[in-house]
Amino acid sequence: MPAALPTDAQLTAALATVIDPEIRRPLTELGMIKSAQVGPDGTAKVAIFLTVSGCPMKDTLTRDITAAVGRLPGVRGVEVELDVMSTEQRQALQTQLRGDNPQRDIPFALPGSLTRVFAVASGKGGVGKSSVTVNLAVAMAQRGLSVGVLDADIYGFSIPRMLGVRSRPTQVESMIMPPSAHGVKVISIGMFTKDNTPVVWRGPMLHRALQQFLSDVYWGDLDVLLMDLPPGTGDVAISVAQLVPSAEILVVTTPQLAAQEVAERAGSIALQTHQRIAGVVENMSYLSCPHCDEQIDVFGSGGGQAVASSLSTRLGAEVPLLGRVPIDVRLREGGDSGRPLVLDDPSAPASRVLLDVTQALTGKPRGLAGMSLGLSPARPA
Repeated sequence: MPAALPTDAQLTAALATVIDPEIRRPLTELGMIKSAQVGPDGTAKVAIFLTVSGCPMKDTLTRDITAAVGRLPGVRGVEVELDVMSTEQRQALQTQLRGDNPQRDIPFALPGSLTRVFAVASGKGGVGKSSVTVNLAVAMAQRGLSVGVLDADIYGFSIPRMLGVRSRPTQVESMIMPPSAHGVKVISIGMFTKDNTPVVWRGPMLHRALQQFLSDVYWGDLDVLLMDLPPGTGDVAISVAQLVPSAEILVVTTPQLAAQEVAERAGSIALQTHQRIAGVVENMSYLSCPHCDEQIDVFGSGGGQAVASSLSTRLGAEVPLLGRVPIDVRLREGGDSGRPLVLDDPSAPASRVLLDVTQALTGKPRGLAGMSLGLSPARPA
């Protein structure tokens, strides 16, 4: 007896398990299923709508649909037909995802937003700020959090390479769909430049680019957004404070005196912007001798704690030293290859410190501090 063919309900249920890799929601919820049926010979024919004709995820969608439908009893083969959404369908999708809001507000700045935003800052370049950012992002994603990284270092962008992102964003009407790597959504000006062309912009252009990344990019429902800031206290740091006032500053420094002094200045911007400092991470803290395991203080010692203590005094609130990351050549190698160390060797000493920092930053849910509760004082009778 031939196997019974799956019902329409079973076919729909199978397609509901296929998640759009960019939007991270089932195809059945997004109006992307054009038709689906199983013929008498057991061949399932599924037609879907792509958001754009050159959708970089079409091969992934074809593979996932084939796998999901092919598991149904009675299905002997799967044929996937690709079509493209009309302008009206794309507009409807945009409205479904973001609402009919022509102002394109920054979702992380709206009252009630539960996304924790960390602005990763440093006083000077070369302290490994981007390496810390990508490893924390991947570690958070591995904890099951929905994570995004915004490369706000417009002049010195490096996040796409360090996370191994090779695809470009997809535009759906006025929305930008960010690519993902290792479970982390990523956006960077480097995805819009050609052949490593330098970005030569003045301050207002930097502000506009940052604003567009925050408002036009469809981030979805993020638990955490990490923003990799350029070194110093210039235009981008000021723009972040204006656009996302609730962003918390995470200061990265190295142990030596020169880095310590400028890191204190980078953290002290919180006095003027009224932002909270989440803590300090000391990178390149020491080198473990490969022969005797002795810790060699290549760049001195105590810089991270000194920065944390100084900022605590200036701000009148405790600023913790979250971790001291040892020197590990694989951190650099992971940045070059797009494979962060916490992913390839989570047991490495540097990985363990970064995982502890991740726990400290995300171990407890965000409280009500800084959030609007919609309350007003009662008027006297």
